[in-house]
Amino acid sequence: MKKYHSIKELMEMAEEAQVSPGIIACKLEAELSNRSYEDVWQQMEQTIPVFMKSIRHGLGDKKKSSSGLVGGDARRLYDKEPLLLGRLAKRAAVYAVATAEANAKMMCIVACPTAGSCGIVPAVVAAVGEHIGAKREDYTRALFTAGAIGHVVAENACIAGAVGGCQAECGTAAGMAAAAAIDLLGGTTEQMKNAIALALKNLLGLACDPVAGLVEVPCVKRNGFEAVHTLVAVEMAMAGIQSQIPVDEVIQAMDEIGKLMPASIRETSLAGLAMTETGQKIAQQMSENHK
Repeated sequence: MKKYHSIKELMEMAEEAQVSPGIIACKLEAELSNRSYEDVWQQMEQTIPVFMKSIRHGLGDKKKSSSGLVGGDARRLYDKEPLLLGRLAKRAAVYAVATAEANAKMMCIVACPTAGSCGIVPAVVAAVGEHIGAKREDYTRALFTAGAIGHVVAENACIAGAVGGCQAECGTAAGMAAAAAIDLLGGTTEQMKNAIALALKNLLGLACDPVAGLVEVPCVKRNGFEAVHTLVAVEMAMAGIQSQIPVDEVIQAMDEIGKLMPASIRETSLAGLAMTETGQKIAQQMSENHK
């Protein structure tokens, strides 16, 4: 089968075959890797327990990370009755923070697309899946759809904070999660394209400025925010709201913005939050502790 190099091409292939983009992604991966469709499907299916385990472990371990900067906030949010957020949105935020905290504590996670943005896809997929009573095959298909979106972004722009800022990490993750959620909800490819575009374009220009060079502040809580951000994009797209800028052009814009960003806000910790008075004090303390 032919390869896809844009979201437009991927969605057209899915429409023509009358299947989810995730099915297209699985078939293509099987063909390119010279493996059976069933083998590739099963490999993706095996990531689901890892996602769930990282959420569970992140929630269950209230200890601080070795730096002392993060830890216990997922549980704190989980234990508090929601004041403003709906239960689904709050659950997504909790799951995202829990996964990101698990990463900060060196627990097992799935980088999707990166470790720094590891909480967004599993949080959205798990929260939406639980809400609708999704089956294992639904989760697997949705994750293939998410992976296909990440593949296109990686090919046409970037997914690394060091290359394109946090828009490349959390932005891509939000787009991937939005596509997966639309897939779970049985939405159309048109709704999927709009959800990805809405999620990604509203994170354009997001700096990557980790305090003390650690993927903890602001990264952990940012995962929670972007999980909820993703749900807003999905809600809009499912309501028929469209992005005036097509999704592939949004990805192109992200690439251009990333190239325009100074190195100081691309994971070098030389500007932004990392260089605030408090950020520098934390970095100095971390340095002294490791002497």
